[in-house]
Amino acid sequence: MSTPLFHLAIPVSDIEQTKTFYVEGLGCGLGRESAQAVILELQGHQVVAHLTHEPLVRQPGIYPRHFGLIFPQAADWEALLARSQAQQLSFYQQPKHRFPGQLTEHRTFFLEDPFYNLLEFKYYRHAEAIFGGRELAAVGDR
Repeated sequence: MSTPLFHLAIPVSDIEQTKTFYVEGLGCGLGRESAQAVILELQGHQVVAHLTHEPLVRQPGIYPRHFGLIFPQAADWEALLARSQAQQLSFYQQPKHRFPGQLTEHRTFFLEDPFYNLLEFKYYRHAEAIFGGRELAAVGDR
């Protein structure tokens, strides 16, 4: 069986601004588009930005909603971090190293798109921490 692709729909209020952030800034591939939506390729996964006329509001923190990628190689995480910095994308949280020396040790940073969607990018030192470590109680910062 081949690996399925992930699909996510997000709200935006401006298609051109969406393409500037995701395609020019983040490096996403550009798929089909209409006046109401645009398909973005995010590292092999499909993100569809749908135009809304509802007011978009900033969350008070990273919870409960954000999305992103977990990179299997540190160099890939570092390359996206460098690109995000060079493109002067809006960092919601600067890069940090979390839980050093533990199974859940990872590096992370958060971006915020122009529509208040939060994106997290991670690299785990121990790949088994992605889905493993069930005996550990810590999930998130709460």
